[in-house]
Amino acid sequence: MTAQEKKDKFVQSWGSIGSNWGINRTMAQIHALLLVSPKPLSAMEIKQDLQISVGNANMNIRALIDWGLVHKELIPGQRKEFFIAEKDMWEVVKRIIIQRKKKELEPILRLLNDVGDIDPADKDAEEFAKVIKDLQLYSTKVDSTLDRLINADSNWFVGTFMKMIR
Repeated sequence: MTAQEKKDKFVQSWGSIGSNWGINRTMAQIHALLLVSPKPLSAMEIKQDLQISVGNANMNIRALIDWGLVHKELIPGQRKEFFIAEKDMWEVVKRIIIQRKKKELEPILRLLNDVGDIDPADKDAEEFAKVIKDLQLYSTKVDSTLDRLINADSNWFVGTFMKMIR
């Protein structure tokens, strides 16, 4: 398999995996393409490489910029916009965690807070109150752990992870 074939396989596979993470396939493919690209790419280059529409490329590039995974890069003498992926994998992981937390965990925490105020005198609601309290406890712990992970440096994380798996 040539280097180009391996790159193409990586981009296509990253797209498939991305849909398992809750993002669309094209967004994940653009991220993968920019991640492995040695130079910034224009929207037209991305469009041609992935055989997608310019609108689809632009929409997904903007989403990746919003996530903090892609940045615009100005190239002197060029009028086109060019884009480059964040290459620091620790930053990539942190930014994905931040977005997933916003999209998935924070709504759960808000819901649990909204329904968590239950009258303890209501016997029918006793089991419901217990489940909600347990969910709040674990969700809050996950939120706190993710916050620590986001604010940690990669050396601390790797060291802690290695200790856990020994």
